[in-house]
Amino acid sequence: MKNLWIYGCCLLVLLAGGCAEEAGGKVLRLAHGLDTSHPVHRGMVFMAERLAELSGGELTISIYPNNQLGTERQCLELLQIGSLDMTKVSAAVLENFSPEIAVLSLPYIFRGREHVYKFQDSPLGREMLTTSEQYRLRGLVYFDAGQRSFYTKDHPVNVPDDLKGEKIRVQLSATAIAMVKSLGGSPTPISYGELYTALQQGVVDGAENNPPSFYTSRHYEVCKYYTLDEHTAVPDVLMIGTEAFARLSDREQTWLQAAADEAVTYQRQLWQEAEQEALDAVEAEGVQIIRPDKGPFIEQTAPILEGYRDQPRLYSLIEQIIAMAPENEG
Repeated sequence: MKNLWIYGCCLLVLLAGGCAEEAGGKVLRLAHGLDTSHPVHRGMVFMAERLAELSGGELTISIYPNNQLGTERQCLELLQIGSLDMTKVSAAVLENFSPEIAVLSLPYIFRGREHVYKFQDSPLGREMLTTSEQYRLRGLVYFDAGQRSFYTKDHPVNVPDDLKGEKIRVQLSATAIAMVKSLGGSPTPISYGELYTALQQGVVDGAENNPPSFYTSRHYEVCKYYTLDEHTAVPDVLMIGTEAFARLSDREQTWLQAAADEAVTYQRQLWQEAEQEALDAVEAEGVQIIRPDKGPFIEQTAPILEGYRDQPRLYSLIEQIIAMAPENEG
């Protein structure tokens, strides 16, 4: 079935536009699972427009949103076999390809937006984008995906004890699973596309995500409590297959990186606006917004970070990232 799916997606990509070489220039095909109203999708549209301008139309991007060519994991597999050029994935999904990237999903390694941006724009942040190249995957930039917080159906979460015994949907991520366990919850990996129904039917009691995703998914229709504990700041990562990247000339690679970098600045502003709009909108729909004391959450999840002491390379990365925290966010 997996091979049949890959064959079908490859055929769809080919039918959608032929090979990457087209009359008038090259076309990069970018697929992802987001809705077209999402700030990250809009950032990628901006990137495509800028790339066309910078290259004079010699290099362009065709975007396939809404899981048209598969899930995040499936799109990564298409990149690896060279049947798709680019995709957007959560850094949590990249854990299986890069142990270094996994540290970005650790709870409270980032203490706020300024800290996140400082890391992403640093040489260390740039270097980490290339750590999955041995798996034929290369990161180009990070897109802002905000900070993730808990939302629940039946009662608010004010302190970690309120999560005890609660079935909380998480991404298929070892660090996300460990984080929910450390807070007393029962982590339950479920596909994002199946989550609304799982919440309705009581398969899970809650989930965790950023405000725009909570809003655009309409999960607020089921979950009326949103606790802004902001436990993780897992970025989205714009990926290109190493095979597709190698097919580009040095000049084309420069155009693509420049367009992606410009899109980051644009998307960050979009994200901040979307975040506030989402919070206002869900509150208007009857969701109770809880702003808890983060101290107990930080204290209870701290052993997860300490658990990396026996992995010197990863613990060094953790220490370097934490040291970047601005004084007002430390």
